[in-house]
Amino acid sequence: MMEPVLTIVVPCYNEEEVLPETINQLDQLVKQLISEQLVSNRTKILFVDDGSKDRTWEMIYKAGLRNERVRGLKLSRNVGHQNALLAGLFAAKETSDCVVSIDADLQDDIEVIREFIHKFNEGNEIVYGVRKRRDSDTFFKRSTAQGFYKLMNKLGVNLVYNHADFRLMSKRALIELEEFKEVNLFLRGIVPLLGFRSEIVYYDRKERQAGETKYPLKKMLAFAFDGITSFSVTPIRFVLFIGFVSFFLSLLFGLYFLMLKALGETQTGWTSVITSIWLIGGLQLIAIGLIGEYVGKIYKESKQRPKFIIDIDTFSMPASRHHLIRDSDEQEFFKMEHRKLSETN
Repeated sequence: MMEPVLTIVVPCYNEEEVLPETINQLDQLVKQLISEQLVSNRTKILFVDDGSKDRTWEMIYKAGLRNERVRGLKLSRNVGHQNALLAGLFAAKETSDCVVSIDADLQDDIEVIREFIHKFNEGNEIVYGVRKRRDSDTFFKRSTAQGFYKLMNKLGVNLVYNHADFRLMSKRALIELEEFKEVNLFLRGIVPLLGFRSEIVYYDRKERQAGETKYPLKKMLAFAFDGITSFSVTPIRFVLFIGFVSFFLSLLFGLYFLMLKALGETQTGWTSVITSIWLIGGLQLIAIGLIGEYVGKIYKESKQRPKFIIDIDTFSMPASRHHLIRDSDEQEFFKMEHRKLSETN
């Protein structure tokens, strides 16, 4: 059996602190995989710069000048982790037999990629990297993450528990993934929908080596809410259910108060009135806001805007464009080539 051509896709956003170590570790791993004849010598590492504001792209490009295996995509602006990941996956599928996606912080164990390849050679189209435990997380993060997976399961969304975006996908799986045209792509839910033969590999998650997390609480909550509303209409049905319950309760209370009035036991007051107004008003605002979220998604889908725009692509350039140059000439070469690539891409 011929060794598969592997591409490791790494989305990056302001990762200049951790990037040198990430490039070094992934390059060493690829060398080992090639020497063990697990992957082809045409294997590449593709870094996707998601509109970084620091030196991330410059570091990716210069690394590519020194190392033919390192390639890069520079997006025209920040489009978010999921869309940056898609840009890398779709670019890599043309020349790869399989693609592994991994975050730039290398908290995911890169040694597990070797097992990914074994599972792929056994006939699996998708291999999920799943955390064994969440002991390193804070109690809040651990409990909210577990709550999210349980909620999604109850809403009927098939997620792989404790799996993020560390996975292997075959070329066939990526071709089918590209058929999903919606703008709001929630990959953790979409990939299991493909239905191809899959396998799970468990690993221990590491500490971030440098820099800061790109998923603070605000982004995590937004990501979770986007995933819920992208995959299920259950929240709207729940609001409808609450509406019916409120309606029938109001009928019961209405009958109760009519009986009290008939018996002459009613007293004037404003507490119950004010409470009812605020309660019903709050439910109405929640319902309107939730419906608006779905309408907003329909609005985004109807415009059919591209999920990302590639500014510079060094992944598809021929190998002859890569040069070994002196460090003193590197900066000048970067400026010159960067100008040429910007004009041709």
